[in-house]
Amino acid sequence: MDSTMNEVVQFIEENDVKFIRLAFCDIFGNQKNIAIMPAELPRAFEQGIHFNAAALRGFLNIEVSDLLLFPDPATLSVLPWRPSQGRVVRFYCDIRYPDGSPFEGDGRHILRLASARARKLGYTVTMGTASEFYLFELDENGHPTMIPHDHGEYFDIAPLDKGENVRRQICLTLEEMGIQPESSHHEQGPGQHEIDFRYADAIAAADNFLTFKSVVKSIATASGLFASFLPKPLPDAPGNGLHLSISIHKNGQNLFCPQFSTAQEGQSFVAGVLKHAAASTIFGNPLTNSYARLGEFEAPKYITWSHQNRSPLITLPMTTLGSPSRMKVRAFDGCINPYIVFALIIHAGLDGIEQSMPLTPACDVNLFTAPPETVSLYQTLPVSLCEAVEYAQSSPFITGILPERTRSCFFAAKQAEHDRIKAADDRTAAEHALYFERY
Repeated sequence: MDSTMNEVVQFIEENDVKFIRLAFCDIFGNQKNIAIMPAELPRAFEQGIHFNAAALRGFLNIEVSDLLLFPDPATLSVLPWRPSQGRVVRFYCDIRYPDGSPFEGDGRHILRLASARARKLGYTVTMGTASEFYLFELDENGHPTMIPHDHGEYFDIAPLDKGENVRRQICLTLEEMGIQPESSHHEQGPGQHEIDFRYADAIAAADNFLTFKSVVKSIATASGLFASFLPKPLPDAPGNGLHLSISIHKNGQNLFCPQFSTAQEGQSFVAGVLKHAAASTIFGNPLTNSYARLGEFEAPKYITWSHQNRSPLITLPMTTLGSPSRMKVRAFDGCINPYIVFALIIHAGLDGIEQSMPLTPACDVNLFTAPPETVSLYQTLPVSLCEAVEYAQSSPFITGILPERTRSCFFAAKQAEHDRIKAADDRTAAEHALYFERY
């Protein structure tokens, strides 16, 4: 073991840690884990911990089923909501074959390759998330209901905002875990909230997003509530979005500055993300329920960009210095696999730079109310999960990034979800049964 691993083992011994969770993300964005005892940690670092990959969709088949989890020592975090005596810690893990080679379907590996491509070309990419979620009441048996925790609106305060103490506890818990929220507030929907995060490198940002979701779920449960990241849990209320802010630098210079109008590489990065947006939608909006959100309550569906207009897919907000320092992709929802989505964004932007893609003019009209002759000028995102699958299946861009096993399993699962919901007599009830408690 190297010095970092030795320091981690020493921390475990000195801080009354009794359980160690080795966590990872399946291809559908669900966090998984196995718990080991502290005495097993040196073996985990050196040899990995076996698990049955055939039991997880999109990993391996029954004939070749063994994979190994190798904890990343840099991701050590105490779980503050667990007992202080007999502590529980968590590591995120890299997934490898028994011969030590990386498992090509591991999201962290896929994102690490994207980040390596950026570095090789001289770029550094940082990302920050802003995620929305609902808080719902529980019934007398402790099961989640569709009753919102409050009837507050955007930026409300107590007593209309009943969730401020839950948000406070979420933010304090994340700080204890070394993750720094920037802001939190009540959102537009009843019982809806948002927490925004500082920038981090891509892998840390993806790890942090997984941690954020688990903290929200755990603190909500401890507060007698249920937290939902479902894109459209209430049919007549705003949906839950995940806004991803991206900055890209070269030699210390932000590519969107000092003047975006003359920043050719920055423009091409945005152009690349727009070009591959339709093909990437299945990963950024992975549920049938995702498509009920797009095109309503400021959730975009048109593939274009602007500086201040909130109806296009991408905004580049102007700073007080008169130029943007970041771009914000506004269509995603919180049910993503963040490693895959962040990797696709990086590759798409780098394709744009390498191919010197020109950026179309900004769209400065309200696309939610614009007449048909105006909106017909812009391509839309896929309008259903089935259409999103078709876009991705025919995309050389997606084929060149994701391994065949991951693609085929993901597409098959999503097509099956679409077909199941389409065949249901009550689509809303079918979606609720399929998604609500999981997301």
